[in-house]
Amino acid sequence: MGNPIGFLELERVELDYEDPKLRVNHHREFVQYLSPEKAKRQAGRCMDCGTPFCNNGCPVNNVIPDFNNLVYDLDWKNALDILHSTNNFPEFTGRVCPAPCEAACTLNYNDLPVGIKSIEQAIIDYGWKHGLVHSKPSAIKTFKKVAIIGSGPAGMAAAQQLARVGHSVTVFEKNNRIGGLLRYGIPDFKMEKSHIDKRVLQMENEGVEFRTSVLVSSEKNVDKLAGDINKIISAKEVLREFDAILLSGGAEQPRDLPVPGRNLNGVHYAMEFLPLQNKINAGEVLPHQIRADGKHVVVIGGGDTGSDCVGTSNRHGAKSVTQFELMPIPPDSEDKELVWPYWPQKLRTSSSHEEGCDREFAIATKEFIEENGKVVGLKACKVEWKGKKFEEVKGSEEIYPADLVLLAMGFVSPMSYLLDSFGVVKDTRGNASAVCEGDKAYQTNVKKVFTAGDMRRGQSLVVWAIREGRQSAKAIDEFLMGKTSLTN
Repeated sequence: MGNPIGFLELERVELDYEDPKLRVNHHREFVQYLSPEKAKRQAGRCMDCGTPFCNNGCPVNNVIPDFNNLVYDLDWKNALDILHSTNNFPEFTGRVCPAPCEAACTLNYNDLPVGIKSIEQAIIDYGWKHGLVHSKPSAIKTFKKVAIIGSGPAGMAAAQQLARVGHSVTVFEKNNRIGGLLRYGIPDFKMEKSHIDKRVLQMENEGVEFRTSVLVSSEKNVDKLAGDINKIISAKEVLREFDAILLSGGAEQPRDLPVPGRNLNGVHYAMEFLPLQNKINAGEVLPHQIRADGKHVVVIGGGDTGSDCVGTSNRHGAKSVTQFELMPIPPDSEDKELVWPYWPQKLRTSSSHEEGCDREFAIATKEFIEENGKVVGLKACKVEWKGKKFEEVKGSEEIYPADLVLLAMGFVSPMSYLLDSFGVVKDTRGNASAVCEGDKAYQTNVKKVFTAGDMRRGQSLVVWAIREGRQSAKAIDEFLMGKTSLTN
């Protein structure tokens, strides 16, 4: 390593954030990313471990010690080449990944980990700024046609990999812009959508065809299906036209909360709320946007989606924001002797929480309170785990004011219409049934139909979607050609 004792001499370099009072007035990214000098200092803490647990902790198996060493030497081109060898879109993961690699960092056992995520983001941003990111169209053509249905990170990664080995790739997306839940589920203040647009342009230059506002379905009644649809094509048509198909839609079926008052005005799924603001930011005119202005907002669900609802509500000018989490409050820090290098369960405070939010743990909603057909509050109670279920704590019932309730309790499965249209067998959770290893990797029960990402594994991380997109591309290439030069 460039600095063999850097881990002893250097402290972790934390990212600076714009003041919360200022950033709630806009929807732009507010993180002040690492300068090349700070990135060099951060990378200098890497120990170049004999066993790089960070590599194993990363779902795409980024070669982290190698690019850390190159950043320390300020060799940005080779650092970017190493990063791109395992991750097609580090500008996505460098912004929205929870960084399991850092949890696995050897330094994290008794110190603060290397800021791997911020280094990754610094590499790709430097690459874009200095013209180091190039399109790589294939010099050969296989004359094989691949359809990819769903343009989230899994579909985009697979499309890029397959185009680069000479296949003709067409990506179908039901919305009017590419990106899937990456575009519509993640607020702009966490990741501006210009990062997606740059990759789309790069991929178009590599030969990928994007067809937006197109729904692939055999359903006759599509009125309730999400998206800005102007054309519907059948699964039979896709099967007839293409040599291989990848189903890479997101986990879009939200978990519901069936309590009295659920259907009141003002009670919405998170994904009825978040995409609208992203569309407004993109310049679209929406006459009926769900807004939090001047309202008491209750977000039910303590995960990332709930946090995104908190941040968006604060930017709307909510009167108050309260977030409910069913599970008890986790510890401030983990027992590293028991957990490391695995992902720890501990209390995490997001940037959205810092902007203003009351957090309630071990709490359940019993009913929504009505006034003139609208929600005005909710009745909740404290719960504790007893036996094999949660039980109400006697005497803990409380009324919370709520003009807007956002359900952010996760997603149970992909929308079934796509899988049903192709006749794909589903597992017990409603996901497409397919293994991820062996000679049938990512193949469904339907000949030449593959699946990857949330549609196969269920709700998961962007980085896992990229991994499965890359691996499924390798499986499809081998299926079409009998061999493959693609790597995982």
